[in-house]
Amino acid sequence: MCTHKYAFLFLLLLLPPVTRAELGLDLKPMLGTPAPANFESVVMPDGRGLPAGSGTVTEGKQLYMMQCAACHGIDGTQKGNVIAGGQGTLATARPIKTVGSYWPYATTLYDYVNRAMPYGNEKSLTANEVYAVSAYVLHLNGIVGENVRLDQDSLPKVEMPNRDGFWTSADFGGNAVRPD
Repeated sequence: MCTHKYAFLFLLLLLPPVTRAELGLDLKPMLGTPAPANFESVVMPDGRGLPAGSGTVTEGKQLYMMQCAACHGIDGTQKGNVIAGGQGTLATARPIKTVGSYWPYATTLYDYVNRAMPYGNEKSLTANEVYAVSAYVLHLNGIVGENVRLDQDSLPKVEMPNRDGFWTSADFGGNAVRPD
């Protein structure tokens, strides 16, 4: 069996190279064209991609109790699905990675809730509801006050406790790998 696999690969090497044109692949029309209608937007750390809308901590608490508490617990500390607390634990032997202790950008919370929550009924929340739930989860983590309203302008300005806890390739002169 193994010999047949290598023989096949050897035969591929003997074939003449084929160009994209010969295969009928012309990539030029695809470059610079708008994304298809079903392409999902990605929310960037600076807020690019956030939709219009807004939500408050109070609105978020109501939604959280109906849509999220069963999995994450009333206070966000349900074992196995912890999303609140954990501040100060990342450098310990048992770090608790939550929205408040680990995530570097509040916009990532919006993007994640928008795409993946509530479990089993993903993408069912409106933009206003996602802003509201995000506000409440940030409040559970002590990051925003109870009277906060989040929207596409205010969410990117929320300073997360671990915002400086990640390296980017720019930190190392554009190299994707951290130098030794």
